[in-house]
Amino acid sequence: MTSLEIVEQSDNRIVVKLRGIPLQYANALRRICLSGIPTFAIDDVVIIENSSVLADEGVAHRLAMLPLRTDLSRFVEPSACDCHSELGCSRCRVLLMLDSGSSDTTRTVTSQDLSSEDEVVKPVNPNVPIVALAPGQKLKVEAYARLGRGSEHAKWNSATIAVLTEGSSPDEHVLTVETVGSLTASEVVKTAVEELEKRLGEFQQTIAALS
Repeated sequence: MTSLEIVEQSDNRIVVKLRGIPLQYANALRRICLSGIPTFAIDDVVIIENSSVLADEGVAHRLAMLPLRTDLSRFVEPSACDCHSELGCSRCRVLLMLDSGSSDTTRTVTSQDLSSEDEVVKPVNPNVPIVALAPGQKLKVEAYARLGRGSEHAKWNSATIAVLTEGSSPDEHVLTVETVGSLTASEVVKTAVEELEKRLGEFQQTIAALS
């Protein structure tokens, strides 16, 4: 008998006991939890002004690696969007702005200084340092976030940890997932199950077409 039992759960961590599921399917679920689920990350940065000591590329990289909260119910991946535009639209991208302004003191620009056009898609942690600015230095950027998957780049990883261990019986496995915060742990597992089901269905169709 196939079953899935939640043993432990919090917003960013979940432990699930899998029974009657072949090891290869359980491991496929683990891999999808880690890097096969769409999450938001900054993918394009327009530097309007940067007089800091950090090069434009460094600023863009730090912004790209900020985990962003994700809402999969309202957004789609660019490849699945009807706009078919490289610039994207309101269904497949979100604009975030950062304008440090000018100051007479040394200060640190953090993820809290990013303002998003969407009420949900914003940095998971508001206290991540981006760059230190000396008196008179400024940083102003436009950042565009889109959905992607960790299999394309690590900045889209939905989890930091996805581990599969043996259970108390031969047909039992324990899946432990810790998320980056873009999605809750339960959302990651639920979406991973749906993704695995979708991939298996597509594989069956491909095999049927060859026979």
